[in-house]
Amino acid sequence: MGLMNGKKGVVFGVANDHSLAWYIAKMLRTEGAEIAFNHLPGPKMERRVRMLAEPIGAEIIHPCDVTSDADINSFLRRVRDAYESIDFMIHAVAFANRNALINRFWQTTRDDFKQAMDISVYSLIAVCQKAFDMFNEGASILTLSYLGAAKFIPGYNVMGVCKAALEGTVRYLAADLGELRGARVNAISAGPCRTLSSAGIGGFDTILDHYPKKSPLHRNITSDEVGKAGLYLCSDLSSGVTGEVHYVDAGYNIVGW
Repeated sequence: MGLMNGKKGVVFGVANDHSLAWYIAKMLRTEGAEIAFNHLPGPKMERRVRMLAEPIGAEIIHPCDVTSDADINSFLRRVRDAYESIDFMIHAVAFANRNALINRFWQTTRDDFKQAMDISVYSLIAVCQKAFDMFNEGASILTLSYLGAAKFIPGYNVMGVCKAALEGTVRYLAADLGELRGARVNAISAGPCRTLSSAGIGGFDTILDHYPKKSPLHRNITSDEVGKAGLYLCSDLSSGVTGEVHYVDAGYNIVGW
C-alpha cells in the first residue's frame, strides 16, 4: 500500500522537469496519489506541463494564473468536478521582476514589490480561500521557502522579503485552517537546487559552491530529497505537524561560522 493511496490533491507551480514541485509530485504519485496540475495560460506552458503530467496519469491539467481570482475559481471548479474534495495542495509559486533581483534591494520599486508579494505570497492565501471547503480533515497544504526568508542572502533581495512574508503566512494559515478545517500548513525551506527560479538569482553558482564547504553534511542537497520531504509533509506520517518551516539543506541553516 502506498502512503498516498486514495488521496487526491493539487500541485501549483510546475514549470519544467527541474521544478521542485515536480519532484514532490513524482514522489506523491509513486505513492499512489491522484494529482491535478495547473499551468500558466498559453500553449507553450501547457505543453511543458502536459509533457510531464500526462505520462504519470494526470487527468486534470488546466490553466490557472494565480494572480486571477477568476482563473483560480475556474481551475478549482474543474478539480471539484473530478475529486469533490482534496487531501493535499502544493504551492510552488514565486516571481519577482528581474530588476528587483539584480539591483540593490533599496532600489526595489513599488510596482515590483507589489507584484512579487502578490504572486509569491498572496497567491497562497488566495488558493486556500478558494479551496477552503474542499479540504478534507487532515489535509496538507505545503509551500516552498528558502533561507533568505530568515537571513540576508546576497542577490536574493525582494524575494527574501517575500519568503519571510510567506513563512509568516504559513503560521497564520496553520492557525486558521487547523481550527476551521483540521488542515495542516507547512513550508519546506530547501537548499540550493538548479531550477528555473534559481537561474534568476545573481551569484547562484557561488551559493552552490559555498554550501558543501559549510553545511554539516558537506554537500548540496538533491531535488529528490526535497521530493521525499514533500511526501512526508503531505502524508499521514506528519499528521501532527503544522505551522512549521522544514529545512532540507544538509543542515546549512544551523551553522553560525
